[in-house]
Amino acid sequence: MSYANIREEELKNKISQDYFWMYDCTKIIGNVDFCVSMLSESSNSELELDHESLFWAEAKKGISDIQKSIVQLILTIGKARTFDKFLPPAFVGAFDAEKIAFIPYSEISEIFYQNDFNWNVTPSNYETKEFKLLLNKVINILNVNALLFNYETDNQELTTFIKDNFVVGKFGVTKTQIDKNNFMIIYNKWLGAVKPTIVINWEIAKKNNIIDGDFYLADLLSSENETLKEKLSVILKQDFYELEKKLDDMGMFGSKTTRFNDKQKAHTQFWLKYERPPKEQYWDYIVERRDLLVPQDVRERKGSFFTPQIWVELSQKYLADVLGQDWQDEYYIWDCAAGTGNLLAGLTNKNHIWASTLDRQDVDVMKDRIQNGANLLEDHVFQFDFLNDSFDKLPKSLLDVITNPEKRKKMVVYINPPYAEAGSVSVIGDRKNKISVATESKIWNKYKDILGLAIRELFAQFFVRINEEIPDCNMAVFSKLKYINGDGFKDFRKIFDAKFKSGFIVPATSFDNVSGNFPIGFLIWDLKSRNRINKIETDIYNKNGLNLGKKSFYTDINIKRVTGWISKFELKNKNHIIGYTGNNGPDYQNNAYLHISSLCKMNKNGTLNNATKYFITKRNLLEICIYFSIRHCINATWLNDRDQFLHPNIKWEKDKNFQNDCLVFALFHGQNRITAKHGTNNWIPFSENSVNARDNFESNFMVNFIQGKLKEDKESELFQKEPLRKTPLIFSAEAEKVFEAGKKLWEYYHQEIKKIPISELKTETLNASLYDIREYFQGRSEKRMNNKSEDDIYSKLMEDLRESLKILASKIEPKVYEYGFL
Repeated sequence: MSYANIREEELKNKISQDYFWMYDCTKIIGNVDFCVSMLSESSNSELELDHESLFWAEAKKGISDIQKSIVQLILTIGKARTFDKFLPPAFVGAFDAEKIAFIPYSEISEIFYQNDFNWNVTPSNYETKEFKLLLNKVINILNVNALLFNYETDNQELTTFIKDNFVVGKFGVTKTQIDKNNFMIIYNKWLGAVKPTIVINWEIAKKNNIIDGDFYLADLLSSENETLKEKLSVILKQDFYELEKKLDDMGMFGSKTTRFNDKQKAHTQFWLKYERPPKEQYWDYIVERRDLLVPQDVRERKGSFFTPQIWVELSQKYLADVLGQDWQDEYYIWDCAAGTGNLLAGLTNKNHIWASTLDRQDVDVMKDRIQNGANLLEDHVFQFDFLNDSFDKLPKSLLDVITNPEKRKKMVVYINPPYAEAGSVSVIGDRKNKISVATESKIWNKYKDILGLAIRELFAQFFVRINEEIPDCNMAVFSKLKYINGDGFKDFRKIFDAKFKSGFIVPATSFDNVSGNFPIGFLIWDLKSRNRINKIETDIYNKNGLNLGKKSFYTDINIKRVTGWISKFELKNKNHIIGYTGNNGPDYQNNAYLHISSLCKMNKNGTLNNATKYFITKRNLLEICIYFSIRHCINATWLNDRDQFLHPNIKWEKDKNFQNDCLVFALFHGQNRITAKHGTNNWIPFSENSVNARDNFESNFMVNFIQGKLKEDKESELFQKEPLRKTPLIFSAEAEKVFEAGKKLWEYYHQEIKKIPISELKTETLNASLYDIREYFQGRSEKRMNNKSEDDIYSKLMEDLRESLKILASKIEPKVYEYGFL
């Protein structure tokens, strides 16, 4: 809701319509600005005097001091003794263009009966002695009892509050109930309202494993500002928080404390709107889901990922299928990235289970869960940094298993490890810190020389330590699949040559806090049976657990990628460059970065960087368009995210229809970002006359290329096998449909720019590319082009073009597989 820049009367009308439409807001109660009461069919004025009001409020346009507005209302009521003439309401309050506040009338009613107070002052004059006296008198009442809602951030809570509390004869305030479905929503609001008022350096705190979520849990699981669950790492004690209560060197309990920088005002106002604590039946679930409160960068580095119960149960079924139905009695299980331990739920033999995690707070959560029935031994749950700590720190019972060759064969390392990667933009903002995510561990230093690029991945560091330091065990792991077929994991696969036993893949989005359109696999490996991995076959499940069949992943390091094929057409003699394209990683996750550009991007040494590695000229135009089209014609899904584009067979060379289809697809695709703003546009596929342009184009290169009218020159490229075509290109019916839809778009554009006076017409406007036309109609917001246009005709023409491109893409798709690109 936005009520900025409107007059007070209009504001009252809009608030009435938006929030109090089920009530009567037309009554005039003395000099009160705004009154809400129940709808009444009676027009009897005497009855109206007895009619119960629900809300009296002071209204202010713009942004105001809401507490001073309430004091003004109190002065207005007291001066006219409105409470003697009308029944007082359930609530009084105030609102402006940003927010609205409610306070139970009973909290301020005594003020009207104080002795020796001069009510005969102007209520709107904030400088009078009486106004200041009254403000000082009620400020604490308002701080403790006023319920404040912001229209933008608290819209749902405000609506619910009105519905639950604006009832005739109701006594007391009904607050929003908190349960397992909304505690995260409330946490996000708490971050903005309460967190800034806690006296703590959050960056330093985070480095010491203290997160804001622990303060939120302390607040949430409390009554009358006293935390009820003692084993939390942060405890609320009335007006301060207590942290790290533990025995000191003298055998005495000590702790650290911190307070609020606003005398707990924001904290009090925030929790007035919510019922604390939640019902006790939700406590264990909320504490167990502490992972949802862990910041994303910490979650990725430390592995605070909660494995959905559906995949926990399925993974344990696969373990039983591979290891036997009695596997829990025959095998030892260690989750060395346990978080709050939910991956171990459902396991029965607690004497054979160990759980370790980096964060002490998560250890406390697991031990608290043990007290509430979790099937774990308290001595088997411990804090341990798997990428830095020595195995000497392990509990003796677990160390005995790891160091015993025979028992080790019966060890199952069962984990969902952290997913952070050095160089990942989503981890930490600056380059130095992104690298340190992976390079700060002892395991990185120990194995960096033999693992190549794979060592950047934290999960790979877990895998290599298990592989090298717990030999002959079994690994049952949730992870990304790049260690199977990623180019960066070639060196890793030379070391990790375990035997694949079984597994499944699921969409990453089925995991909380994991974003991205890629698969997460649960794979079971036998480390005592060594053989080079060439191919694995996994079962596929959708997010609801429905089996969709099987998918194979190939690891043959000798398979040639498509980047090796397109590099053959990299030009030595670069005459008449018409654009550039990239040499991005040859899998689907990198397709988003592959585009055709007007500008080249250079490395510091003066060479083209991967985003624009290849020059485009008439000599390699078709091959570049094939490379571009085979990578964009099949939509990326979570299943094909890691599929690699390959060096094709030679069949494509004789398929002229395929080549021409790819040319058309590349000409009209959204990732073709050629623009006339950066020089001559050589990509206009239509003549001036065919689109009714008002003047000649700077270049007819593309039309001449299509018509076979380009002239030979003296340039000599090593790959050139035949002269330029001298006959027009022949297009399929599907390609012709794309041309037809594109032509209508160009015609409409040139019709529209005829409205521009010739003296104001820019060369780049006349010579617009498809990208320029889109920008003309859609406009830009800062650095990005808007997604939609307000021009309905243009929108329909673009929709038609995209639909025809989809049909052409479906024609190209089978050839992609036939010619070996996938």
